[in-house]
Amino acid sequence: MSAAAMIVALATESAFGWPDRLYQAIGHPVTWIGRLINHMDERFNLPEDSPLEKRRWGRITLLIVVAAAALPAALIAAILPDGWIGLLLTGLLAAPLLAPRSMYTHVADVAAPLKEGNLTDARVAVAKIVGRDPESLDSEGVARAAIESLAENTSDGIVAPVFWGVLFGLPGIAAYKAVNTADSMIAHKSEKYIDFGRAAASLDDIANWIPSRLTALIIAVVQKRPLQALSVVFRDSQKHRSPNAGWPEAAMAGALDVRLSGPRSYPEGPSDDPYLNSEAPDPTPDDIDRALTVYIRAMGLFALLLFLIALL
Repeated sequence: MSAAAMIVALATESAFGWPDRLYQAIGHPVTWIGRLINHMDERFNLPEDSPLEKRRWGRITLLIVVAAAALPAALIAAILPDGWIGLLLTGLLAAPLLAPRSMYTHVADVAAPLKEGNLTDARVAVAKIVGRDPESLDSEGVARAAIESLAENTSDGIVAPVFWGVLFGLPGIAAYKAVNTADSMIAHKSEKYIDFGRAAASLDDIANWIPSRLTALIIAVVQKRPLQALSVVFRDSQKHRSPNAGWPEAAMAGALDVRLSGPRSYPEGPSDDPYLNSEAPDPTPDDIDRALTVYIRAMGLFALLLFLIALL
């Protein structure tokens, strides 16, 4: 039933997203998690604490945040009816924790001004989906950032939550989103978070290990030349600073025959990362559209896999 419920969730978010009026009225489940993380950060991440104390409070914070997401989800799942009604309700409740429509929209919003030569608006749009300094990005850098975000968040925002939702239902997908949100908010390599966010970073790495590799495979096999994409994955994925993000990013680099990653600037300082598929050219604005086409194909294949699992 969980696989069928995840199909409902994907279809619901793809069709409707999260309406702006609803967001203005009550926010979004991820923003609710984010507010709790912010509160815990302000309360327990104290500059006068030792690294050991910060790591301990970081573990406590992560435990509280995951419990706050997973336990209500488990209670709701326990009272849902059996059969098709329960399946549909599970899918509807899980839909806000996925991002197929919103991810497409955010990346397309970068491509539109960039193709018009409006670098200023493109930087504003890309700043909504990446953590690097947008003012340091030229046109190629903006395109590269948008494509990298699309590839990585295909895993983090869709494949991984669905994976844990199939395994553990509504509590699984809620727990994953709590971990992933904590990772994005407090698992930075800055002086403030290097210790406090260590537990979140470690658990997020574990939670994304299988989904990131599955995402890379899906991206690769929907291409006309899947072996080319896979060769880039196996050659370059381990060059990435993340043990997981390099897999879908390398697959997308191979699929489009462009280079991704490379040096970039973050608020905490510059990062001299190596390129993935380094001998290929930088992406252009048109390559963002090509990446979105790859994304649509990948999501179609992913939905088909879920359907086959549901049949079993």
